[in-house]
Amino acid sequence: MAATSGAPAPAPRQSAAQVGYAAVAAITWIGLVLTLAVSAFDGNSPAAVELGLYGGRPAGAAGVLGRVFDSMSYFTEWSNVVVAVAFSLLAHRPDRDTTIRRVLLLDALLMITITAIVYAVLLSPAITLTGWARLTNPWQHIVVPVVTLLVWLVFGPRGFIHGCGLVASLTIPVAWIGFMLVRGAIDHTYPYGFTNVGELGYPKVLALLGVLVGFGLAIGALFWLVDVGLRRLQEVAGR
Repeated sequence: MAATSGAPAPAPRQSAAQVGYAAVAAITWIGLVLTLAVSAFDGNSPAAVELGLYGGRPAGAAGVLGRVFDSMSYFTEWSNVVVAVAFSLLAHRPDRDTTIRRVLLLDALLMITITAIVYAVLLSPAITLTGWARLTNPWQHIVVPVVTLLVWLVFGPRGFIHGCGLVASLTIPVAWIGFMLVRGAIDHTYPYGFTNVGELGYPKVLALLGVLVGFGLAIGALFWLVDVGLRRLQEVAGR
């Protein structure tokens, strides 16, 4: 029987992939909001701050903007923002394929992977978590990376990653490096010990950052190879 004229069309069902993308976006956005709220309310301020690193803002209302600015200046927050935006777009329109979406997805994957690895290898052994940081740090450095990679491995989208997009995917990480160094030249503070130009000097810091950029490129290439392999498996299974 034909639908009655003027009756609303049934809402399209969400695919399992969309639910997965939406879950990644929601988890990441919640982590970002929680981290900023904790920073604004001075919930993560350590008793002492290492010389030359972010922190040491006044307590209370006087330091709100400074604490939030410090928080959003970390590579961790940049990577979480990219993940949240990329997967929000996928959840909204999983069928839309554009160059910006492709670059954002690869950016999200490689940036959040670098965040997890650097945290596990360089940062976590050297810090003691207190207060709300015992929740927000693992959330952004472990939970978000694991969920992001699992959802991408299961749902893709396949075919979004290409070799020609590898260099473009470094745009945001390189932009963060530029922002971090310019800010450091102005206020002489840096996010991490291995980026502390005041202690290590520019040659050593730039060399370390160059290694990380090269590492990011290798990670992007690895995701490309994994994507190609999974796509071929899907094609074989579909025959």
